[in-house]
Amino acid sequence: MNNKEENKDYFNHYPEYEEDIIVINVPSGKVPERIDTYLSTLIKNASRTRVRKSLDEGMIKVNEVVVKKASHKISGNDVIECIMLRRPPIKLIPQDIPLDIVYEDNFLLVVNKPAGMVVHPGVGNRYDTLVNAMLFYLGIEDEIEIEFEKEDTDDDLINDQGKIYASDEVRPGIVHRLDKDTSGLLVIAKTTEVLSQLQSQFANRTVSRTYIAITWGTRLDDEGSIIGNIDRSPIDRKKFAVSQKSGKYAKTNFRVIERYSIASIVELKLETGRTHQIRVHLTHKNHPIIGDEVYGGNINNYKGVKGELNNLAKFIISRSKRQLLHAKDLQFIHPKTNQLMQFSSELPEDMQNVINILNSSSILQK
Repeated sequence: MNNKEENKDYFNHYPEYEEDIIVINVPSGKVPERIDTYLSTLIKNASRTRVRKSLDEGMIKVNEVVVKKASHKISGNDVIECIMLRRPPIKLIPQDIPLDIVYEDNFLLVVNKPAGMVVHPGVGNRYDTLVNAMLFYLGIEDEIEIEFEKEDTDDDLINDQGKIYASDEVRPGIVHRLDKDTSGLLVIAKTTEVLSQLQSQFANRTVSRTYIAITWGTRLDDEGSIIGNIDRSPIDRKKFAVSQKSGKYAKTNFRVIERYSIASIVELKLETGRTHQIRVHLTHKNHPIIGDEVYGGNINNYKGVKGELNNLAKFIISRSKRQLLHAKDLQFIHPKTNQLMQFSSELPEDMQNVINILNSSSILQK
C-alpha cells in the first residue's frame, strides 16, 4: 500500500472532528463548582478530558470571556458557551466482503473469521468489519449511525466499542467476538430472540469453545487450569494483566498437545470470556503466544540461546505476522431446535506453516 492509500485509509477510519456548539444558562442559586466537573456531568457524552481539551483550545466562554482553567468556578446565572469536538457517528455500511460460512439456517450462522478481520466497528475500524460483511450478505441496505459516547482515553474507547458490540441497533446479532488477529469460529444470530438466547448460553457458560495456540516455551504442565483475575494493566492501559487485587474472575483450562525444543502447541478451553483472556493467562505463565506483539510474543524469547535454537526462534518470528491463536471448536444448543450444534475449523495456513517448521527443525520434547 502506498502513502496515498495509507493516508486515505487513515482518514476514513479517523475522520475530522465535528463541532457541537452548546449554550448553558447556569440556574440561579447554583453552588460554585469547577467548570470541568460541571460540564462533564451536564453535557451528554462529554468526559472531563474532552472538556479540558476544549478549555485548552479556548473554545469555552463564561459570560463572553474565554476560560482556559479547568479549576475555574462557575456560579448561578453564568452563561457558558462551549464548542465541543467529536468524531462523526459511525455508519454501518454493507460491504461485499467474502465470508467463510460454515453453517446457516433461518435463525443463525456460524462463520470462520480470518485473522486480520475486526468483528465490529469501533474507533479506528469504521469499516471492513465482520458486521459490514454480514449486513451485505443478509441484504440489509439501510445505513445505521452509531454515536460514540467518548473518545478521549483508552478506557473510554474500550467501553464505547463494547457498547457498539452489544447495541440492539447492530444487526446481524454479534453474540461473541474474537480479537482482530485471532482466527476461527463465531456464531451470529439473525433475530433478536435468537441473539438473546445465545447470549444467555454464553452468560451461563454452557457454550464450549476450544482454541489452539502456538506458544513460546515448553514448561507448561501437561494439563491444568490457569485461574487469575484479569484487569487493565497499571503500566499500559491498552493491555490487560492478571491482578491479585482487582479485576474479574477468569479461568482457562489447557492441555499441551505437543512440545518442541522452544515452543508448544496448546489446546485451551474458556470457562469465562474476559478480554484477551487466553493471551493474558498464557503470558502470565511465561508462555506468550507466538506473534502476539501486545503481550511479548513477537520478540525472540531465546536471546540467551545461541546457535540453532536462536536462529529457529528468529525464523519463526519472521513467519508469524499475528498471534498464532485459532478458535477451532464451537459447541452450543440451537435456540430453536434444542439440538446440540458442534463445529470444527482447520488450523489456518500460517499456523500450520509454523508447526511444519517446528516439526522439521526442532527436536520434540518428551
